[in-house]
Amino acid sequence: MEGDGSDSLVTIKNIERELICPACKELFTHPLILPCQHSICHKCVKELLLMLDDSFNDVGSDNSNQSSPRLRLPSPSMDKIDRISRPGWKRNSLTPRTTTFPCPGCEHDVDLGERGINGLFRNFTLETIVERYRQAARAATAIMCDLCKPPPQESTKSCMDCSASYCNECFKIYHPWGTVKAQHEYVGPTTNFRPKILMCPEHETERINMYCELCRRPVCHLCKLGGNHSNHRVTTMSSAYKTLKEKLSKDIDYLIGKESQVKSQISELNLLMKETECNGERAKEEAITHFEKLFEILEERKSSVLKAIDASKKLRLDKFQTQMEEYQGLLENNGLVGYAQEVLKETDQSCFVQTAKQLHLRIQKATESLKSFRPAAQTSFEDYVVNTSKQTELLGELSFFSSGIDVPEINEEQSKVYNNALINWHHPEKDTADSYVLEYRKINRDEEMLSWNEIEVCGTSKVISDLESNCNYAFRVRAYKGSICSPCSRELILHTPPAPVFSFLFDEKCGYNNEHLLLNLKRDHVESRAGFNLLLAAERIQVGYYTSLDYIIGDVGITKGKHFWAFRVEPYSYLVKVGVASSDKLQEWLRTPRDAVSPRYEQDSGHDSGSEDTCFDSSQPFTLVTIGMKKFFIPKSPTSSNEPENRVLPMPTSIGVFLDYDKGKVGFYDMDHMKCLYERQVDCSHTMYPAFALMGSGGIQLEEPITAKYLEYQETM
Repeated sequence: MEGDGSDSLVTIKNIERELICPACKELFTHPLILPCQHSICHKCVKELLLMLDDSFNDVGSDNSNQSSPRLRLPSPSMDKIDRISRPGWKRNSLTPRTTTFPCPGCEHDVDLGERGINGLFRNFTLETIVERYRQAARAATAIMCDLCKPPPQESTKSCMDCSASYCNECFKIYHPWGTVKAQHEYVGPTTNFRPKILMCPEHETERINMYCELCRRPVCHLCKLGGNHSNHRVTTMSSAYKTLKEKLSKDIDYLIGKESQVKSQISELNLLMKETECNGERAKEEAITHFEKLFEILEERKSSVLKAIDASKKLRLDKFQTQMEEYQGLLENNGLVGYAQEVLKETDQSCFVQTAKQLHLRIQKATESLKSFRPAAQTSFEDYVVNTSKQTELLGELSFFSSGIDVPEINEEQSKVYNNALINWHHPEKDTADSYVLEYRKINRDEEMLSWNEIEVCGTSKVISDLESNCNYAFRVRAYKGSICSPCSRELILHTPPAPVFSFLFDEKCGYNNEHLLLNLKRDHVESRAGFNLLLAAERIQVGYYTSLDYIIGDVGITKGKHFWAFRVEPYSYLVKVGVASSDKLQEWLRTPRDAVSPRYEQDSGHDSGSEDTCFDSSQPFTLVTIGMKKFFIPKSPTSSNEPENRVLPMPTSIGVFLDYDKGKVGFYDMDHMKCLYERQVDCSHTMYPAFALMGSGGIQLEEPITAKYLEYQETM
C-alpha cells in the first residue's frame, strides 16, 4: 500500500504543468472551459474582460458628459466587475459590451456571447485534480474540522452535500442516525466541493443530460428544444461519456505502450537541442562576420567621402583667403593702395612711368572686381550630399540568402485605423506559414525611427490597441514556417485619428421623428424615408411648399477634451448634414414649433443671399457641413475661395469629425487619408452632441469600433 501511495504522489507531482492557468501562471482556481476548450481561472476571465472593457471605454467616458436627454451615470469599478458576471448585461453607448478576448492558451479570439461568464461551464474534473495535487504537495498539512470549537480537530471526512469537513465527533452530531443528513454523501478530507448534478448555464433549473456534437459541450433538453442547439446533432450523456472515455482510454493505452519509443525520442530531442545550440552559435558568428565586412566597407567609403569633402573645403577656403587678402590691399595705406600711394611720390618721370604702367593695370583690375563682386568659390556642398536611399532600402530588406518561404503582403484596402488598428495580410500561397510576426512602430515628426514592437499571430489579421492619437505608425509582417523566417513585407503607414475615439449611438428619443427616420435595433444606422410620407400627402402639396430636414443626435454629450468619431454616408443619399449640436440651442429649437411649409425656417430654400445665411446661422442649433449626391460641400467662407469647383469635393468613403471642446473648434476629415477637409470655430459654452440631419432618401452608418473578432473552431470531436 505504501508503494502505491508513493507512486500516486509522484504521478500527481509530475503533471503540474497541466494544472497551471495560462493567464496567471498559477494553479487553477475555479477553472472555466472557454469555447476553444482551453481552461482558465474564473478570476482571470473577469480580469481580462474588465481590462478590455476599461481600455475600450476610457476614451469615450473620461472626457464625456453622461448627461444626455436620457441621464446616465458612470458605474464605479466594483460595479463593473459585478456587471460583467451578471446575466443579460446589455450594451449601451457609454460602456460597450465586451465579451471577446484572446485566449491565453491558444491566442485565438473567443466570444462569450450574451451570457458572458455565466455561459461557461466550470471544469470540475480539472478542479478535483488540482485539489489532489495540492494535497499531495502539502502531504503533512491536515484539513481541520469546520464545526469544532477552537482549537479545531483534524477532520476525518468531508460531506459533499454540506460542503464542509468534520472530525468524527462533529460528524456524528451533525449527521445523526435516522435523519435525512445521515444519507449525505461523504468522502475523505477535502477542500474541493462540487455539485452532484451539473446544471445548465443557459437554463439554471435544468440538469445537463445531453451532449452537442457540433459545439462539443453538454446541454439540457431546453437547449435542444428551442435554444441555440435546436438544429444541432446531440447524443445522450451516457453515450457521449462512453464514446469519449473509450477514445481517451485507447489513446492513453497507445501512449503507454509506446513508452520506450517516447524515451528514445526524448533522447533524440536532447541531442537535437545540443546540435541546435551549436549551429545557432555558428550562424551567429557567420552573421557577425558578414556584418563586420559591411562595416569595413562603410568605414572605407566614409573615410573616402570625408577626405573628398575636406579637400574641397580646403581648396575653397584657400581661394576665399586669397580673395580676402586682395580686397584688404584695396584699403588706404594697405597693400596695393599703399604701394600706389608711395609710387605717386616718385618725381623722376622716367622711373615713374616705368613702374606706374604695370601698377595702373593692377589698379584697373581691382576696380573692375570691386564693381562686379564675385566670390572666388561656392559655399554650398550640395554636390557632396551622399545619396543612401537605395542602400537604405536594400539594408532594410537584408535577410537570409534563401529562406524558402514567400514574403507576406499587407492588404492596404482591408487594413485601417480607428479606435484601434486592424492589419490584414495574405500570403502568395495558402498554408505556407505556421505563424506570423507583426511589427509596428511610431514615426516621430522629425522622422526619427523608434524600435519595432513585435506580436506573434497565428492568423492573417491582428488588432493593435494603445496607439497614440495623431501619429504615423509603420506596420510590417514576416512569416514563419518551422524555424525558417521570411523577409519582412513592405511597410504600411497609417495615421491615427487626431483625438481619442468617442463612443455613442443615435438617440431615439430626443427630437427623433420615427415617421420620417428609420433607426435599426443597434441604433448605429439611420435611414431617411421622408419621401414616402410626402407622397401620401401629395394632394395637400401646393406651390411654395418646402420639405424640412429631419434631425437626429448622439445619445452622449461632451463637456471637455478632444474627441473624434466617424461614419459613412450611403452613396444614394440626396442631402445629409453632419456636425455638432449645442444643448442650449437644441432645447430651444425642440421647444419652439417650426412651420414646415414656411421658407423662413427652411435651410435650403434655394436663395443664396448673405442675409439669409446670417439669419439662419444665428437661429440653427447645429454646426454642420453638407454631403449629398456623392459630393462633400465645403461651406462658404469670407477667407477662402467660394468658387463652386473649390467648394465641392468627392465624398469620402468614411468621414470623421474632430471636436476640440476646450479650443472651440470642429474639423471634418477624410478618414481614408486622415486629412482635414474643413475646420471652423464653434461655440462650446454648453454641452455638445454629435448631430446629423437628412432630407429625401439617405442613410448614415456609424463607424464600428475595431475589436477582436470571434474565431470559429472547426475541429471535429
